[in-house]
Amino acid sequence: MTKQSIVRVGTEVADTLASGGAVVALESTILSSLGLPAPANRECLDRCVAVIRQRGAVPAVTAIVDGVPVVGLSEAETERVLLGTAKTSARDVAVAVGQRWEIGVTTVAASVMLAELAGVAVFATGGIGGVHRGSELSGDVSADLGALSRYRVLTVTAGAKAFLDLPKTVEYLDT
Repeated sequence: MTKQSIVRVGTEVADTLASGGAVVALESTILSSLGLPAPANRECLDRCVAVIRQRGAVPAVTAIVDGVPVVGLSEAETERVLLGTAKTSARDVAVAVGQRWEIGVTTVAASVMLAELAGVAVFATGGIGGVHRGSELSGDVSADLGALSRYRVLTVTAGAKAFLDLPKTVEYLDT
């Protein structure tokens, strides 16, 4: 089994990759009901897609759809993702596939993993997870941080989310 056979790559994304064009992967958690409320989630997606296309690239939203990891959703799949409630990090992808989740909305960690498997080299997101306040007691560190170094995907982000322990997040990234 090849890496590419693990994920289903949307037709436009596959054609663009085959021709050497630019593709930008996007997470789906922020676009779901777990992220922004409707209709703001759809407006956010439409604006992101428009900017990516204006810059000459093809957007590729990532998600688990009917137990299949997908990079580059159809419009019907996108509508389902906008209502999604099952947050899926990289560690959850195998479970989502094995249990055939109807919809799994992807975090940064899952999105960069799926992007690499699909051959997409660039991922964009608003904010990444990081080290949580009180992590010295809880050990709560987002899987996003490990994924940034594990997968060969350039991540474009505004930075770590403001509610995190930003100095510890920077230190973690520096380590």
